[in-house]
Amino acid sequence: MESDEGPQALCDLCLAQVCRSLDVLCSKRPDGSLCLSWAPLFPQEMADQLLHKMATKGILNDMTVGIFRNCKELRLRRASIRCCPVSAEAFRLALCLHRLQELDASWVSGDLTGANVISGLASNVECRSSLQRLSLNGLHLDWESLREDGGVRAGFSSLQGLRMLNLANTDLTDAVLEDICTLPQLESLDISCSNVSKLTALLQCKNTLRSLIAHRLRLLNMSPARLLFVLNQLHALRHMDFSDDHFILDDSDGSNGDETVRQLLEGSPQVLPSLVSLDVSGRKRITEAAVGAFVEARSGLIFLGLVATGVSSCNVLSSQKNLKVTGEANENQVCEALRRYRDRECFIREALVHLYNLTTDTDKPRPDMLKLVVSAMQSHPASLHVHLVATACVFNLTTQNLAEAMPVSLLSSAVTQLLYAMKTFPNHQQVQKNCLLALCSDYILQDVPFDKYLAATLVINWLSSHEDPTLQRMAVAVISILVAKLSTEETAQLGKDAFIMKQLLAIVQQKAMVGVVDSTLKFALSALWNLTDEMPTAARSFIECQGLELYEEVLENNIAEVEELQTDLMEEDLLEHVFSLMQDSQVEVGVRYFAGGILAQLTSRPEAWTLDDELRTTILKQLSVFITLQHASIVTWTHLEREMVSYRSFRPFCPLLQTHQPSGVQLWAVWAIHLVCSQNTSHYSSMLEEEGVTELLKALAAHPDTHSDVKGLSDSILSMLEHHQNQSEPVHNQTGPQSS
Repeated sequence: MESDEGPQALCDLCLAQVCRSLDVLCSKRPDGSLCLSWAPLFPQEMADQLLHKMATKGILNDMTVGIFRNCKELRLRRASIRCCPVSAEAFRLALCLHRLQELDASWVSGDLTGANVISGLASNVECRSSLQRLSLNGLHLDWESLREDGGVRAGFSSLQGLRMLNLANTDLTDAVLEDICTLPQLESLDISCSNVSKLTALLQCKNTLRSLIAHRLRLLNMSPARLLFVLNQLHALRHMDFSDDHFILDDSDGSNGDETVRQLLEGSPQVLPSLVSLDVSGRKRITEAAVGAFVEARSGLIFLGLVATGVSSCNVLSSQKNLKVTGEANENQVCEALRRYRDRECFIREALVHLYNLTTDTDKPRPDMLKLVVSAMQSHPASLHVHLVATACVFNLTTQNLAEAMPVSLLSSAVTQLLYAMKTFPNHQQVQKNCLLALCSDYILQDVPFDKYLAATLVINWLSSHEDPTLQRMAVAVISILVAKLSTEETAQLGKDAFIMKQLLAIVQQKAMVGVVDSTLKFALSALWNLTDEMPTAARSFIECQGLELYEEVLENNIAEVEELQTDLMEEDLLEHVFSLMQDSQVEVGVRYFAGGILAQLTSRPEAWTLDDELRTTILKQLSVFITLQHASIVTWTHLEREMVSYRSFRPFCPLLQTHQPSGVQLWAVWAIHLVCSQNTSHYSSMLEEEGVTELLKALAAHPDTHSDVKGLSDSILSMLEHHQNQSEPVHNQTGPQSS
């Protein structure tokens, strides 16, 4: 894995820069295609690399491929336009003039067909002999549209130099196969998942064909005897893939193919004597005895594919040191399957399930496995089945401290795929859960580069439809960290989204309604703090979504009264924010009231301060200023028309009313008691007496060092209580009979 973390090659860096600068380096032709304004004579290999780099970066299209019309300075030999949106006309103008040796046009989107490729290449006399490797995997061949050249249709047979041809996942027919098999140098042929029904045409290339890949030929209509007869004539064949998709349910049961494989395994080693590689994955009716006999009779065998056959645990396989096997029996077989079957969803699914089981309790970093999982996800972007298991594998391979031992670039790719899965399958609960579990890693969130803005939006969207407490806590924790990592522009963009603001405030409201103070609430408040800090648009969105009212609810629960949470609240930014709320005359009076209560609680207990001494000293000085200002703030607050708060107990106030407390702490406490008593004296009178608050108020009023404002409020409370008690006593007529 060292190469993954090493510096990029200078050539790669230069090519990447060219890709980024095409609009500057190029001019436009009348048809909109690009043309390099000036180009040196590129080294031939570098021209191939530039085309490949443009394709992999997703910028190769009808416009940009135009730079390769210049076939003097940019000479292509090995061209790849795989999965790119290139039209038939752009292909003809940009690529068909080159003396190509290899072309990969697999899964090209747009109107490009196999017929366009063949006719275009055949129009170049040099290409007819130079082209050796051609891949049209996933293309529509449109064979009937091929035009005639001099009275002869330009077919595959016109490309006389072809040695390797890949026509998997095409509409290949028996007639086209007949044409292909006349190629004089054909060595490798892939006809997987095509419409071929007969393999008799292969007899025409029996002396040259070394590799035949015929996976999942569901229309194959040949008896086992006839199939074996044809195969037995392929004297040069060294590699054969006759596997099947065991997940597919259709009208064809594949029984003829299964029987052919059984007979091949159990037959004489004189059949296909040169065979060194055989893949029969997904086939039924295979026995361990047949596999054992086949392997022992062929000492030169180097590969055997046995995924989903049920016989990969055959004892004889473990004794063959030079034999690679795909299957489910052990780690090596599973990883080999992931490497070899990158493009075959059926086998990737099977291998990932077994990899998940193998890694459930792993405690050893396995970057090799993670790389295979990421590759599988990239190869099957639309497969729910693949992503369901792959995301679980990513979690297994990066959980605990395993992520820290992985190459950062690999982790970045893995997280990118997780985000893609969340975006692609938004309604699949288990996929979302797997991704969230994998993302919930401090190391990944803090140190691994990925699109944190996208991640934040995806996790917030997930929150909108899930209320599982454990997952909710993780999601809010992830959001809290991600929001703090965003750029100013990204934070502003996220903060102005009312939907996102509402989701976070819904968490706060949920906790406030039930009076729960937990880490979920803390993370939600932290995320809101980061979203609104110095962000006017976000702050306005916060207010419009009734954020201030919710903050009042939370503050009303008086978090600071919970002693075990006081340490968590000792954060300078948080204290300054609460302090600003208390001072701000524009903030609703209820919010200011509860903000003052939090600060009073925290300043009352020196043991709650767990910060370093220097920071503690700084904060205490700031709080001293706050206390001085608090006197002026509190006494100017007017009486409220409605009952702002009610208390079930005054016990949390008792520590604040001690004579040794700072006067600002005492002032808030007596003002708070005075406020509620003035609004509902009858409700609180007995509570104050029973909980000892009355005696504390008397002590404050009598102490010589008590601030005059504190004394005044204490006396006022005591007077209210005395007046209430006097009114509550029965009135007895103490006037005796008057004497005459």
